[in-house]
This record gives sequence, structure tokens and C-alpha cells, in this order.
Amino acid sequence: MFENLSNSLQKVFKDLRGHGKLTEKNIQDALREVRMALLEADVNYKTAKDFIKHVKQKSLGEEVLQSITPGQQVIKKVHNELVELLGGQTHQWHISGKPSGIMLLGLHGAGKTTTAAKLARHWMKQGKKALMVACDIRRPAAVDQLCTLGEQVGCEVVRPLEGEPVPAIGERARQYAIENDIDIVIYDTGGRFQIDDDLVQEVKDLRDAAQPDDVVLVLDAAIGQESVNVAETFNEAVQLTGLILTKLDGDARGGAALSVQSVTGCPILMISAGEKPEDLETFHPDRMASRILGMGDVVSLVEKAQDAFDEDEAQKMQEKFQKNSFDLNDFLSQFQQMKKMGPLENIIKMIPGAGKIPDAALESSAKESQRAEAIIQSMTPRERTRPKILNASRRARIAKGSGTQVKDVNELLKRFKQSKKMMKQLRKSQKGLPNLPF
Repeated sequence: MFENLSNSLQKVFKDLRGHGKLTEKNIQDALREVRMALLEADVNYKTAKDFIKHVKQKSLGEEVLQSITPGQQVIKKVHNELVELLGGQTHQWHISGKPSGIMLLGLHGAGKTTTAAKLARHWMKQGKKALMVACDIRRPAAVDQLCTLGEQVGCEVVRPLEGEPVPAIGERARQYAIENDIDIVIYDTGGRFQIDDDLVQEVKDLRDAAQPDDVVLVLDAAIGQESVNVAETFNEAVQLTGLILTKLDGDARGGAALSVQSVTGCPILMISAGEKPEDLETFHPDRMASRILGMGDVVSLVEKAQDAFDEDEAQKMQEKFQKNSFDLNDFLSQFQQMKKMGPLENIIKMIPGAGKIPDAALESSAKESQRAEAIIQSMTPRERTRPKILNASRRARIAKGSGTQVKDVNELLKRFKQSKKMMKQLRKSQKGLPNLPF
């Protein structure tokens, strides 16, 4: 997401840093390029115009022009303005009572049903008891899809009864939640290919019956400026309390995310960049602004790592590390744990300065990880625990079984030996030191 905008802005700022001292013309030229980058990223015209106006006003002060690093000062002001454009601060859900209701709205294909399951998983990981309600009675297989997703994340689903109207489903689900000590009820509503009177009325009737704390619009970021129009229309009809942007992995421009909060006034609560249940994260304007400007996002990276790595597995890994019994099973486990954090290119871009790594290099690294997994999975259990027995014939068999070449197997084993050597050196340096977290 935001690849095009991020690349364009980083080029502008690279040129800006080349000036020892900034003049009004330097700043105007740079901001003209920034404006073009915003428009090419499909940012709303008025939003882009106001953005440039505010940055220019804050950048032409005497303090900036006389600064030792004026280019950095302007970048800082662009960053601050991006944060404001994206909502200023992290917004919270209105979860207070029990049960709390979340009603998800949106057009067909926006990802409401998968988002419902992702939200259920999100809150269940926090120890809350969640319930999903299938209120989409028109789309074929919508109810079955929600039930399947419910099984995947371990969340109960209320299905509609035959001939039961949507408001009655919501009212029955709410009563069930009260009787069964449910913390959060998530209503997956029906959609249309476009907003019409029937859809708006159905949403209003369900809202009145279910009495949700949050009425949230799920928006497909890949449809660009049309998503802003959809958000405006829904907001006028039912007074939204927030937005969730989906499919950010499919939109290199990202203009919808930069425009929708500014135009509608509705805060972006969460974003999604994938189909897996874990591909949902809280939206932090300051972190997103840093990502766009190539500054990385270390906080989110740490949070993803904490979410992906199992504590018991980490403890076992530490014990193996201390005993020098690290084998290829553990090496495979590390690759699989990394995969849980999401696509490699997204993880890399959270590291400050790493966003400049060419896409080709990222793609090559991702393929290398896939090859490594395939190679280890083609080994027998004995070979994984005793890599020393991997002679030439075994390596040839493994290469054939994994669809790779013998040189790939050799390269993997070389990397494994290097990892063990590094661990041995670390273990020696730890001797006498208490409880170091390795």
C-alpha cells in the first residue's frame, strides 16, 4: 500500500535535502511535486490542495529558512500534516457495556464477512467472548461463509431462521448475547453493488433493533475515490462511528486512506492488507505517516512479532539454544513464525531505512524462504534432527522432492551451519550473565 506515493515523496525529499539552505522557491517547487504525488495517488483534489496549503504556511517561517537542516524541517512538517490528514490520533471503539454491538456495513465485495471474523479473532485474543451474527440473507452462501469463518477462529455464529426478517435476527442475537454473557456482538449485514433505498432502510431497521455501539463502514481501498463517495452516502444515511479499510495490499496508490477521513470526518479504526484472520491491525495515523515517508514503523513491527511468536515455542527455543541442540526442525519453525507476521515486503518496510530495498530483492528473498521450507519439509524426521547424515545421495533426493536443485539444498545447509555458529558464539558471550532474553 502507498508504494507509489511513498516512492514519489521520498524522491522529492531526497532532492530537498540536497539544498544547504531553503528558499521560498525551493519549498514551492518541492510542494508542487508533493501535490502531484498526492493527486497521482488518487487523493481527493480538495484534500491535496488543503494539505499543500497548510504545509506551505508552516514551512515558510524564518525558523525553517535559517535551520541548519532545513530539508529535515520541511519533511517533519509534511509528516505532521500527514498525521492530521489521517485522523490525528488513534481512535478507539465504543466498547463499554455488555454486550457491546458492532454493526458492519458496506457494498458487495468490500470484505464485510471476512472482516467480521478478523474482528472476532482480534477481541477473542484479548480474552473477550465474541458472537457473530449472519444478517446477510440475500447473498448466496453468505451465511455458510460466516459459519465457516466462525469455525476457523473459534467464534459462535447466530444463523437466521427460515423467513426471519433482518431486524428480528439482530434482536434475537442481542437477547442471546445477554443471556449467554457475550462481550461483543458483530453483525455482518447485507450489501449491494451500489447504495439504494432498500439497503439504507434495512440497515436503519437493524440498527434500531440491535442497538449497536459502533456502526462501522467496511471500505474496499482499491476502488479509490469511489470509496470516499460511498462513505459520504452511508454517513449521511446512518451516522457512521468509524471506518475499516480493506484490501490495502491491492492498492499501490492508497489515496482512499488519505482522503476518506478528511472528507467524511469518520475515523479510520482498523486496516486490513490480506485475507488471513490475523491480517487486521489497529490504524495509527502517526505510524502510517512514518511508513509513507519511508521512516519505518518499529512499534508495529514489535507488536506483530509478539502476536506471531508463541511464548511456549520461544521458551523451548531458548532451552535448545542453551543446550546447543538447535536442529532443522527449529530452523523450519523460524521460517513459519516469520510467515505469521505477514508478507515479507510489508515487514521490511516497517524497518527504518529498509524501504529503499528494491522490490526485486524482496521478491527474491521471499522465494528463498519458500524454497527453504520446501527443502526441509522434504527431509525425513531423522535427517532434520541429524543434518550430518545428509550425504550426496540424500541431498539429491531432497532436491528432487522439493522441486529445487542440489545447490539450493547445499546453500540452506550452509545457512543453517552459520546460524548454529552464531548461536554458539552468543552462548559463550552469555556465560556468567543472568537471564538474558535470547
